Amino acid sequence: MHEYTSTARVWGLTCPGFPEEVSRARRWTRDILRGSPLAEDAELIVSELSANAILHTASGRDSGSFHLALAVSSQVIALSVTDGGGAGTAPKVEHQDQEAEHGRGLGMVSAIAHRVVVHESDGGHTVTAELFAGTRVGGHLR
Repeated sequence: MHEYTSTARVWGLTCPGFPEEVSRARRWTRDILRGSPLAEDAELIVSELSANAILHTASGRDSGSFHLALAVSSQVIALSVTDGGGAGTAPKVEHQDQEAEHGRGLGMVSAIAHRVVVHESDGGHTVTAELFAGTRVGGHLR
């Protein structure tokens, strides 16, 4: 293979910032990853990141939206959600107790994904979670 050739495939989807769009994002992810052993984990990650964008940023306000990107190669699945900004602070993993109603989503994403990266982007933030194919996490082959 030529050094500048990639076998990765990339998809993108922009959703209005309505709560029902989280299920659309899940379906979109499930349809693209149908047959992948990482599909359920990816679907859960997209659900959490999309819900966070709607709940905690301008994505959930009037005329708000969030953008999903999904990149798939033989080695990795990378899922990114870009929010509409307005949160004031970057998303971060918070360690909440079991009784807390909020604040555990990004921690759960971090526990499922092999790597989570947060970048500032156009006034908002992009959270990217990566799932590596064929590696062991928590004793389970992925």
